[in-house]
Amino acid sequence: MDFQNLPPLLAGALAEHGYTAPTPVQAAVLEAETEGRDMIVSAQTGSGKTVAFGLAMAAQLIEGDRLPAPQKPLALIIAPTRELALQVSRELVWLYKDAGARIATCVGGMDASRERRALSHGTHIVVGTPGRLRDHLERGALDLSALRVAVLDEADEMLDMGFREDLEEILDATPSERRTLMFSATMPKPIVALAKRYQRDALRISTVGENRGHGDIAYQCVLVAPSDIEHAVINLLRLHEAETAMLFCATRDNVRHLHASLLERGFAAVALSGEHSQNERNAALQALRDRRARVCVATDVAARGIDLPSLSLVVHVELPRDAEALQHRSGRTGRAGKKGTAVLIVPYPRRRRVEGVLKGANINAEWMTAPTPDDIRAKDRERLLTALLEPIELDDDDRALGATLLAQKSPEDIAAMLVRQHRASLPQPEELIDATPEAQRAAQQDRHRPGFDDVVWFRMDIGRRQNADPRWILPLLCRRGHITKGEIGAIRIAPTETFFQVPRAIAAKFAAAVVRTGSAHDDGANVLIEQSDRGPEPAMRGAPAGRRPNGPPRGKPVAHRAGPRPR
Repeated sequence: MDFQNLPPLLAGALAEHGYTAPTPVQAAVLEAETEGRDMIVSAQTGSGKTVAFGLAMAAQLIEGDRLPAPQKPLALIIAPTRELALQVSRELVWLYKDAGARIATCVGGMDASRERRALSHGTHIVVGTPGRLRDHLERGALDLSALRVAVLDEADEMLDMGFREDLEEILDATPSERRTLMFSATMPKPIVALAKRYQRDALRISTVGENRGHGDIAYQCVLVAPSDIEHAVINLLRLHEAETAMLFCATRDNVRHLHASLLERGFAAVALSGEHSQNERNAALQALRDRRARVCVATDVAARGIDLPSLSLVVHVELPRDAEALQHRSGRTGRAGKKGTAVLIVPYPRRRRVEGVLKGANINAEWMTAPTPDDIRAKDRERLLTALLEPIELDDDDRALGATLLAQKSPEDIAAMLVRQHRASLPQPEELIDATPEAQRAAQQDRHRPGFDDVVWFRMDIGRRQNADPRWILPLLCRRGHITKGEIGAIRIAPTETFFQVPRAIAAKFAAAVVRTGSAHDDGANVLIEQSDRGPEPAMRGAPAGRRPNGPPRGKPVAHRAGPRPR
C-alpha cells in the first residue's frame, strides 16, 4: 500500500518528509472499511500513530482541496502530557501545512491567556492535555459545538493518570455525531467502558502483534551485582558514546541522585521528573536537541511524548514494572526507521523476573555482562582512530601551527599528546564485580576475612520482628562480650533470631563475658545470647544480613533472659 489515494496536499507533505510507504498502523487506518467509522486502535509507541490519526481524520476536515475558514475547532486531539501534546502539534503542523490548517495547542505550564487568544481568532485543530482543555471549556474559551472528530491519544495512560472525569466532561461537550478515534497501547476495562459510552460501532484495530518489541530496537540484558548498578550505567554510557541516551529511573529521588552522580563524573546530562517546572523541562529538552547535553535521566511519566531524533540508547536503570512499561520506555528510540539499543540493567537475583517481563513483551534479548574498562578503552581507541583519520580541510593557520609544533616536538610526541588530551576529556570507566552466577557462588565461598577461617556461630533470640539491626547489634555484642566490632564476623538476621560469628580463638572468652553481663543493668542485658552448635542453615549463610532463613537450630545457652527485649 502507498499514499496515492490521499488528498494531494497531504501526500506532498509526506513525500517531503521522506515517507514512501505507510507503517502498519497508518495502512490499517486508511483501509476502505475504516471510512467515517469510529475506531479503537492498539499501536505501540514509535509506530507512526500520530501521522496515522492525522491521515484518518483528513476526510472530516478537508473540503475540496483545502480546509474551510478557521472558526470553531473541527478536530480535537487529547494527549496525557505536555510533551506528547507538543509533539503531536508539531507533526500535524507539517502534515496539514499545505492545507492551510490553523492549529492551537493548549497545555499546562504555558501561557493560558495566549491560548485563549488563539482560540478566539479561530482554529481548525486543537491539541491539548485534559486539564487545560477542561479549564478552557469551563471558562467558555473552547467551543466544541462544531467538532467533527475527536482523538484520544494514549487513552490508557490518561486513565491511569486520573483524567477520566476531565475526558468525560470534554467529550460530553462535543456533538454526538462526531467521529471518535481512540489510540491505546493496551485495552484495560476502563478503556472498554469509555469506548462503549462515547463511540458508535467502533472498529477494533490492533497492530501490536505486527510491531511488538520494536523491530528497529536491539534489546540487551546486562547482569550486574546489585551494588554495581550505577557503575554499570557509567560503563554503558562510555562504551556506546551515544549521540543521545535516556536513562530511566523509578522515582524522582533516584533521578536526582543519578543525575548528580553523572555530572560529577563529567557527563553532559539533564534530568526530567515531576519536580521540574515546565521551563526547566523545556530547557533540558532544548539542551538535548542542540547537543549541549547527551544524557537524559528521567522517570516514566516525565519522558512521555518526548521525541528526540538523535536518541539511540535507552537504559533501564531500574527495571520497568511490566511488559507495557518496557515497551513505552524503549519506544523512545528505534523510531522512524532508525536503529536503537535498549539495555536493561539486571541485578542477578532478579534475572527470572526480567525473563518473565521479556516473555510477556515477546522480546528476544541478548544476555551479557557489563562492559569492562578494557572493553571501553578498546572502543575508545577505535573511535579515536576513526575521528583522527577522517579527511578534513586544513587552512594556512592550521598548517603554520602544525609546523611550529613539529619544530619543538617529534611527530610521535605530538600524536601521543593529542591522544592524551582526548582521553583526559572522557569520564573514567568503573571496575565492576563479576556478576555471573558462578562468580557469585565462588565469592560467597571465598568471602573470609583474616582471622575468620575458624569461627564459632552464636545466636540471639531477636530478629527482624523485634527490629534487629546490625547498627545496634554490633555495639550490644561489644558491650556484652567485651570484644571489638572487628572481632565479630558475619551477621545473619532472621525473622525471630540472629546469628553471628566469633573467631574460635576468643569464643570462650566471649561466652564467659556474656554470662557475667547477663545480669548487668544494660540496655541489652535482657537479650539471650547462646552458642549454636551448627549455626544457620546453609541456604542462609551466603545471604546478606536480613535475608530470611529456614528455621536454624538452637544451640546450648550461654546466658538467660532477664527483662524485656530492646526495641
